[in-house]
Amino acid sequence: MTGRFSTHIGFRPIDPILRRLKSLATLSEPELSLLRTLGERRERHAPGEQLVAEHAKEPRPRFVVSGWACRQRLMPDGRRQIFSLMLPGDDLGFESAPALASVVALTALETVDGAPALDAARRGAAPGLAAALAAAARQADALLLDQAVRLGRLTAFERMAHFFLELQHRLEITGLGDRQRFPLPLTQEIMADSLGLSIVHVNRTLQQLRRAGMIELRSGVAILLQPEAMTKLCDYRGVANKAA
Repeated sequence: MTGRFSTHIGFRPIDPILRRLKSLATLSEPELSLLRTLGERRERHAPGEQLVAEHAKEPRPRFVVSGWACRQRLMPDGRRQIFSLMLPGDDLGFESAPALASVVALTALETVDGAPALDAARRGAAPGLAAALAAAARQADALLLDQAVRLGRLTAFERMAHFFLELQHRLEITGLGDRQRFPLPLTQEIMADSLGLSIVHVNRTLQQLRRAGMIELRSGVAILLQPEAMTKLCDYRGVANKAA
């Protein structure tokens, strides 16, 4: 799912985690070494597999190495609201128990055990890592606020532009995208559940963005043709990375 963006020389499966956490705080060499050891044993998950159950009392702390997942809630009639997407480099199960939402794999997924990193941070043995994890939690809160604004105040056209800008930003940080291109392994159904739109409305909005010359979609890759115009259109503000 990372395609051309992760095939450069020297790229390792653990790199998205290292890049994201290094963008959030300064990590010492022992802390980086600890994180590198996590990548030695990866766990594979199939699309649709539940990684964290809603109300789970002790969710397993893990990092996403590859693939995409989502934090979601299902309604009794089968409707779904996706609160946030979990991309390579993201952590899951680190929040205070019980879990407030379920986490489900959207694509084939690989994770690594995050318990050693979380334990070292909590014991005070890895202050840089503790700062990075705290910053990651604040960033997750900021992304939820952005999602609330998207769903509550933006038009469908603006929502889609804001959504794509967020994905580009997050994937560039982890080395899985650049300033314009990034992998997009999402069906229109998943985008609909993320943006509070029908599948028909998603399809129509994508066509509008194409006609406006703002995006191009090619074989699972999104290309932002006018990122500056899109930023102004939807008041995209990005997400602060460094810990305060």
